Formats: sequence, C-alpha cells, structure tokens
Amino acid sequence: MFQFFESIKIEDQEISLLDFHQKRVNETFANFGKEGSIDLGKIYKSLNHDEDGLFKLRISYDLNKGFRTQLIPYAISEISDFQLVENNSFSYSFKFEDRKEFERMKIKAKADEIIIVKNNHITDTSFSNLLFQKGKEWFTPSTFLLNGVQRQHLLKAKKIKETEITLQNIQEFSHFQIINAMNDFDDMFIYPISRITNLPENGDYLEL
Repeated sequence: MFQFFESIKIEDQEISLLDFHQKRVNETFANFGKEGSIDLGKIYKSLNHDEDGLFKLRISYDLNKGFRTQLIPYAISEISDFQLVENNSFSYSFKFEDRKEFERMKIKAKADEIIIVKNNHITDTSFSNLLFQKGKEWFTPSTFLLNGVQRQHLLKAKKIKETEITLQNIQEFSHFQIINAMNDFDDMFIYPISRITNLPENGDYLEL
C-alpha cells in the first residue's frame, strides 16, 4: 500500500528541483521513524526516458521503500474560477496519497478550484501553493498547508517573500497565481483577485 507521492517536473529529459524533492522524501521517512530513503534520481535514470517535452513523473512510495512510477506528458491549463473554502481542522504536512478531504471540499464548491481558508488565514489550493501580487512584489502565505518544493525554491532564490494573508487583507493584493512542482513562477497564468468568486465583500465563503 503506497502512502506518499512526489510529482516531479521532467522537461527535455532534465529533472527539476531534485534536491528539494529528495529532501522532502528524506524528511518523510525520518518523521515516521524510518532509516534511509529512496533515491529519486536513480529511479528516474532507471526509466531511460529519452523524449523531449514536458512530462510529469509521479513516484508513489511507502515507508518500506517500495515504489511505483508513472511518467506522462503534461500541459498547464488555465483555471476558470476559484472559491474560498473554510476548513479549520484540515492538515496536510506530508504528500499523502489519500486526498479524499481535498476531493470532498472540491465537490461542495461551485468553482473549478478551491482556496482553503484555515483559522481565517489563506493557505493553498487543492494541488498547489499560492502567490499574491502587491505592487511589483509577489508574496506567498506564511500559513501554507504543505511547504511545496517550488515555494521553497522561489523563497531561497528571493524571487518571492512570505507574509500573513488573511480574509481581512486578501483584497490588498491585485493578482495571484498557483505554483507547484509542475507550475513555475509564470507570467502566463496570473489571475486577477476577482477570479475568486466569494471574496468577503462578495458573499460568505464556504464553510465545511
């Protein structure tokens, strides 16, 4: 039974953010009291992937070092609208394969994608971290659910800053975008804050 997974960007046969992915896997094993880890770089090399283009490598694994792989072509798609969803009890500090709670929240929402609000603070979407624009600067919520690899990379590179983003101050930001292992800091998919259909002034956000 596989418990965790990593989604890794492969572009023109090159693996992206490997150090960040490997660090997260290592920390997962250590947190659950297991020695050693799996080697993501070796797993990718064993696939003998020789196609150019953009692919997503999904590696599902368990704490006994068993794993399975799936490598599929990937295309980034635009999201029509977003909805704020409150869930004060939800926790997702590791990349668990069990995503039933995410799916439950999405089913109840009336938008393509959800933005999870926890204790009045903005966290993540169902599959990504978030960036919010104020002036010429980009910020990521300090109250993330999962500290994603792209988020860590952009903070380390000082391309973004971390700040507290709440229901009270979210409208101080003009635009936002999603980031994860497959979605880099990208000017092509910047959404106006109005793409969130239930901002506090527009109506109550969805409580679960």
